[in-house]
Amino acid sequence: MVPTSKRLRPPVVAVTGAASGIGRAFLAKVASSADFRRVVAIDEQRGDVPDVTWRVIDVRDPLLANRISDIDVLVHLSADYGLGSDAGERRAYNLRAAQTVLTASAAARVRRVVLVTSAMVYGAAPDNEVPLPEDAPVAAESDTGVVGDYLEIEALVRRSLRSHPGLEVTVLRPAALVGPGIDSVVTRHFEAPRLLTVKGCSPRWQFCHIDDLVSALELAALGAVSGVVAVGGEGWLEQEQVEEISGLRRLELPAGLTFGTAQRLHRLGITPAPAADLHYVVYPWVVDCASLRETGWKPQWTNEAAFAQLLELREGRHAVVGRRLSGKDATLTAAGATVAVLGTAAIVRVARKKRRT
Repeated sequence: MVPTSKRLRPPVVAVTGAASGIGRAFLAKVASSADFRRVVAIDEQRGDVPDVTWRVIDVRDPLLANRISDIDVLVHLSADYGLGSDAGERRAYNLRAAQTVLTASAAARVRRVVLVTSAMVYGAAPDNEVPLPEDAPVAAESDTGVVGDYLEIEALVRRSLRSHPGLEVTVLRPAALVGPGIDSVVTRHFEAPRLLTVKGCSPRWQFCHIDDLVSALELAALGAVSGVVAVGGEGWLEQEQVEEISGLRRLELPAGLTFGTAQRLHRLGITPAPAADLHYVVYPWVVDCASLRETGWKPQWTNEAAFAQLLELREGRHAVVGRRLSGKDATLTAAGATVAVLGTAAIVRVARKKRRT
């Protein structure tokens, strides 16, 4: 029998992407936690969080296995989901990073790996159950956007579980992320002068503040939850509540016009995300956080509070269909709102002028 003191020994946890973003937020939370015996920070450059062991290495380096041989749990948060990133380079980085982490962890006999994808993998659809259970089918469309990255990473996880049955992998799927530094199709939706909606369907809004994602990551690292875990605020906001809180009015358009125009704009390189990503701002994809709830976990942020912070952080920014406008381009928002939030003609003209100059 294993002695009690040995069995309850706190684990050593490592965090990739530890110098910035969510990785840094998680690192700062667990750096002084008594629940972990030691905290190791992994990144290409040393960060500013004290009281942790820094190991400077590219997470895609096959030698990673040698640097995590003393690790019990690895929380993988090194990823690129920037809307301005080249789609091919972004996906290559994200898949190579996830694959290397899983393979290296298995080779180094790490007990548990925790990764973050998104509740977007469930897909957003007008007939979605509200809320979706955690074991609902993965029904998102695979495309060149970040949703396609999430789907590919989860496919890597499934293959890894078959190849390395001794490795435990937990996947957290947060709802629409909100907080400092978060820039996504959802957050840019609220930088528009009007809120795009599709005729005959009203979205429901559920948010996940990064503080709540961090606390969920801590539970996952400790093994309190495992498998697929949804993370988000309790319940959801109706479209009418969102409009009342934000003071923004909706612009309702037929689905065919909305997605057809958005796809043409994306093909022209004018908007950063494929048309399928617009589904997530016009159709519901609310999730039931049953696994976390069973542990007694409760989000610190309500959907209302998270949304209020999103609105504060968007001040001074203007976007149309995910395309951030600045300088002279910002004057297009009014025209785009009057004609249509899609602002097709105005944006196309500006893009063509820029290409000629």
